[in-house]
Amino acid sequence: MSKDLIIVESPAKVKTISKFLGKNYQVAASVGHIRDLPKNKLGVDEGGDFTPQYQVIPGKEDVVNKLKKAAATADHVYLAPDPDREGEAIGWHVAAILKDVNQNISRIQFNEITARAVKEALEHPVPLNEQLFDSQQARRILDRLVGYKISPILWKKVKRGISAGRVQSVALKIVVEREKERRLFIPEEYWLFKAELEGKNPPPFSADLWKIKGKKAVIGSAEEAEDLEKSVKDVPFKITDLTEKERKRNPLPPYITSTLQQDANRRLGYSAKRTMTVAQRLYEGVELGDKGTTALITYMRTDSVRIADEARDTAKKLILEKYGKEFYPPKARAFKSKGSAQDAHEAVRPVDATIQPEDVKAFLPADQYKVYKLIWDRFIASQMAQARFWDTVVTVEAGETIWRSKGERLLFPGFMRVTGKTGDEKLIELPKLEIGDDLKVNKIDKEQKFTQPPPRYSEASLVRELEEKGIGRPSTYAAIISTIQDREYVTLEEKKFVPTELGFVVSDQLSEHFKELMDVGFTAAMERQLDDVADGKMQWTSLMKDFAGGFYPTLEVAQKEMKRGGEDTGIMCEKCAAPMVIKFGKTGEFLGCSNYPDCKSIVNFTRDEKGKIVILEDQPAEDTGVTCEKCGLPMAIKRSSRGEFLGCSGYPDCRNIKNFARDDDGVIKVVETEESQVVGTCPDCKGDLIIKRARTGSRFIACSNYPDCKFAKPFSTGVKCPKEGCEGELVEKSSRRGKIFYSCDKYPDCDYAVWYPPIDGPCPKCGHPVLVKKTTKAKGTHIACPEKGCGYTQEDE
Repeated sequence: MSKDLIIVESPAKVKTISKFLGKNYQVAASVGHIRDLPKNKLGVDEGGDFTPQYQVIPGKEDVVNKLKKAAATADHVYLAPDPDREGEAIGWHVAAILKDVNQNISRIQFNEITARAVKEALEHPVPLNEQLFDSQQARRILDRLVGYKISPILWKKVKRGISAGRVQSVALKIVVEREKERRLFIPEEYWLFKAELEGKNPPPFSADLWKIKGKKAVIGSAEEAEDLEKSVKDVPFKITDLTEKERKRNPLPPYITSTLQQDANRRLGYSAKRTMTVAQRLYEGVELGDKGTTALITYMRTDSVRIADEARDTAKKLILEKYGKEFYPPKARAFKSKGSAQDAHEAVRPVDATIQPEDVKAFLPADQYKVYKLIWDRFIASQMAQARFWDTVVTVEAGETIWRSKGERLLFPGFMRVTGKTGDEKLIELPKLEIGDDLKVNKIDKEQKFTQPPPRYSEASLVRELEEKGIGRPSTYAAIISTIQDREYVTLEEKKFVPTELGFVVSDQLSEHFKELMDVGFTAAMERQLDDVADGKMQWTSLMKDFAGGFYPTLEVAQKEMKRGGEDTGIMCEKCAAPMVIKFGKTGEFLGCSNYPDCKSIVNFTRDEKGKIVILEDQPAEDTGVTCEKCGLPMAIKRSSRGEFLGCSGYPDCRNIKNFARDDDGVIKVVETEESQVVGTCPDCKGDLIIKRARTGSRFIACSNYPDCKFAKPFSTGVKCPKEGCEGELVEKSSRRGKIFYSCDKYPDCDYAVWYPPIDGPCPKCGHPVLVKKTTKAKGTHIACPEKGCGYTQEDE
């Protein structure tokens, strides 16, 4: 008897769904997209209706063959990727490939991975949504056109290898424009006054200066501050008004994608990308001991605050049992989504609110527990009673000045019993006071302040800005932010985004030559048109033709008129008097003559706090005292993206390099490293195998006869992979950002990895076959078990 086939996106879902489906079902994974536009060419018919030329993604051939084989013997194929545009596209491409072996294909969707939701979806299959697929297809082709058409211009005019993006470039512009505002900002001085006062009843309390001569208090200089201080020194302070009232505060709605990303960034310090990765795991299912693989949250890409009646009923029961009836509102809460929200999905909430965070803490890695607690707390709080406060405002007169003090007392915590204080509540209780009371002045403090420039964007505030301006969609925020960082257009400094010199130049060039494309309003309007395609109000080919009508002429002009480099620096070349422009090399930015290649003059520069270019005077070459042993010429200090090194002054005829350090007297000493150490014989050409380092920092083994021989292999730690059934070894790797980690050499078949150098175990506490050597501020270098929840450590001998 053949089985029905359910195809999901990820292998993690396969395990979760298989647990509660019967033997009549087979579950397989597409492992994300299986088809896409080709990487090495545009892949779009620009002369017709923008027909895409899809192909199987390289490396996905085995996945496709397995899906075909399973579909060929199945009665019915159910496509169950994520319930959004991207998921619809995955389903569409899978269906296109499988239709030759099985025509009986349907789409099913579920917002949570539970037995009830999946079985209900199987009872109500639907056809694939062509309009939703068209919307995703239009977005993909738009992004392809922008990237493939504009990027080569940037390569030629700015720096090779960089790229543009339809939405990412607008996000970059938002960050750049904020930085420009900061540079133009002129601080203004102002002074704050605070009086410590004491009435008939303790304790003393403080009041802030509010008005002077009936107008808002504005004190702009030290002289004005001194005069004011003298004017109130000996005058009586008397209470002239006292108002008291009860204030109620409602809970916030459950999370949507953007608010989850913002809160996780503000409260946990997580990037949008990390938050979505963790949430994906909680959605797909995690191991919970005897419960097995269990999905903990609903689908995490949504802009709707709607929740199902069943979830609301579960929350009500839990609140009544755990907190009491006074903590549940008189009427169940319902929240209204924004007008632009796609209300097909619920808010991000726990699948089963009776599974409380503390119940699963022992089974989850720390980041998964923290994100689940964030989601659980927010959902339960959203269904609870208001918090109630007693507000008191005291007005005090002193001569020609009026002072104010605000007190706040919590009467009933309501939803705050779950959320606690969020940082906004600073409860201040005032003593018992009455109108007409004379107050004793204990002291008056004055403080000089300066107005601050607009703050740089954090991840949280940038996500909020993108959402408010209609740039991108919930599912794209994390990718947008990661992209502008990966392209080195922005950096994170003190958790705030700062544009790099490259980011400024790219944004300015695109803003000048692609005004419409870089316009926030245009990009938001494009998002609305893509929504219209999804709703069947617009044909995707019409959208593409409208866009192309303005894009292609602008592209032709930009190719001709975009100047090399960036802004007009106002600096003239000392050699030929031509303007100097900002250019970019492998080691960073510099000023180069615009008359290149006729004039090759370059100078280094930096910027002051206002962004003004400051020329760095060349320093004479330092005498290193080191001679190249290969050619006898002096070794000179050189710089690369990885730092300083010694390079032969005979370059390019001699390419000898060495690492170096300075002793306490500043004398240069050559540092011998394990790099270039002979560790074996090349199996391909019999040359020496030596240790080398990748650009991102990790070691690997390669043939010394490179580039004639390209043999290479990872640097092995000699520690066997601890994953059951795996025959691999743990090897050294490094992330794109240069962080070293250690993973199985059988990847992608085995995904085991640790961040610290592995050593053979086993762990005395849990028996895990591998331990790691960690270095922390608190414990220094020590041995630890990498297994979640074990916690074993020992001193490093």
